[in-house]
Amino acid sequence: MDVIVTPTPKLQGEIQALSSKNYTTRYLLVAALAEGTSTIYYPAHSEDSDAMRRCIRDLGAVIEEDNEKIVITGFGRSPKDVKQLDVGNAGAVLRFLMAIAALCPEVTFINRYPDSLGKRPHDDLITALGQLGVDVQHNEGKLPITIRGGQPKGGKIQVSGAVSSQFLSALLFLTPLLEEDSEIEVLHDLKSKVVVGQTLEVLAQAGIVIEASEDLMHYRVQGGQRYAAKDYIVQGDYPGSAAVLAAAAVTQSDVTIHRLEENSKQGERAIIDVLKAMEVPLTHENGVVHVQGNGKLKALEFDGDKATDAVLAMVAAAVFAEGTSRFYDVENLRYKECDRITDYLNELRKAGANVEERRSEIIVHGRPEGVEGGVEINAHYDHRVIMALTVVGLRAKQPLRIRDAHHVAKSYPIFFDHLKALGANVEWVD
Repeated sequence: MDVIVTPTPKLQGEIQALSSKNYTTRYLLVAALAEGTSTIYYPAHSEDSDAMRRCIRDLGAVIEEDNEKIVITGFGRSPKDVKQLDVGNAGAVLRFLMAIAALCPEVTFINRYPDSLGKRPHDDLITALGQLGVDVQHNEGKLPITIRGGQPKGGKIQVSGAVSSQFLSALLFLTPLLEEDSEIEVLHDLKSKVVVGQTLEVLAQAGIVIEASEDLMHYRVQGGQRYAAKDYIVQGDYPGSAAVLAAAAVTQSDVTIHRLEENSKQGERAIIDVLKAMEVPLTHENGVVHVQGNGKLKALEFDGDKATDAVLAMVAAAVFAEGTSRFYDVENLRYKECDRITDYLNELRKAGANVEERRSEIIVHGRPEGVEGGVEINAHYDHRVIMALTVVGLRAKQPLRIRDAHHVAKSYPIFFDHLKALGANVEWVD
């Protein structure tokens, strides 16, 4: 389905932040890897977290849930022998489970999204799994992928972090379960270090001990560890909230979002500091963000690798800022559900934005007077692109039609419901 975003001068109201997708998927996984029963309170409900639920159930986890919690009895080190897993369009879920599938005799990950996840490369993880003695059949590093494991061996492992930190996280989930100790060395560079920090935080909560170097490029992992069955509380989600905050920033607004912890390890928490630097009037106290936007923003420069999943929303706000903004160290945006640099900027230009791309930079020449709009634009099946383009549509002079906007459900199924509750003029159309 498409959505039509009609210019909306004012947003007002209060919402509860969605629960964090990143933490939910990690808590689901560590609960499945525990022997015993864990409870996850306030889990995210999205296509990604649903994919992890579905797959760990297929692997043998017993799951019971109600509106507030999920109770999981894990399979520990002994997942069920399954032939196929369907991760939908969830890249992180695929990569984490490629590692866990090494404990199974043979599992094939199918390719249901050839135009999105099916295009994304996983060579770096495939190479690392080979060092554990795992045989991987693949289509030039892409889906469909068959893992032939059963008896992976620990030891010295090298993995590139230049494309994604998810490959490293996958190994960090697997190696504590192996009989041998492991040493993991990250090669080249490590993207999204803050997200690795989230993985390490969740592993520690699950009772797993990992020695990490200060620069997060070297790890010592003792073998023979066991995940503990625990209770977990999922915090509010900054990546999704970034788009709502950007929408409040570019309009006349009085918007309050609850459940956003000030001391969160989510890198996308930086959206608060970015909007403050852009001189957006806001406060952040006791987990509550209050934005009283006046539609006036100043340009800035920002290292996007610190907050990968909030960059597109930041760029959307910068479209209306006074001056030229620069978002650098963002090359890993090219390896997401779509090329979030080229594809996104092409759509922004259609809407009337003045933007430029470099290999690892996005440059935005702000137009405080607004953009023209009045066009149909392509979301490229990407939830973050959909949300960011919606922000632009709220401040355009003519309505924007965003194609295939239902893919927002990957991370934020009620995004448009939340915007409507704040007064945004958005409408679903066939």
